Amino acid sequence: QVQLVESGGGLVQPGGSLKLSCAASGFTFTNYRMSWYRQAPGKERELVAGISGTGRSINYRDSVKGRFTISRDNAKNTVYLQMNSLKPEDTAKYYCNVVFARLDYWGQGTQVTVSS
Repeated sequence: QVQLVESGGGLVQPGGSLKLSCAASGFTFTNYRMSWYRQAPGKERELVAGISGTGRSINYRDSVKGRFTISRDNAKNTVYLQMNSLKPEDTAKYYCNVVFARLDYWGQGTQVTVSS
């Protein structure tokens, strides 16, 4: 079965950095686009970044462009989100996502809190 396990969240001061990881299993990782979403309290879940199976196609939401970098290691079945210059408005629970057999699969999420 599809499993996604996120890690790497935490509390960081504004301007700081964090690197999130998502370990995937249960499907042929290299064949699927992977995405990071986030959800802040009282807000809808929003797409942060996505990366194609080969890594050649990448997209970001405007508010994180130039600060966040999505990447993947297909040998390790892992997708990453490097987050730099973090802002308080980046505070949210971050989720890994894959669409497999037309179904959305999500990890349990990892909390990122940006606060002084």
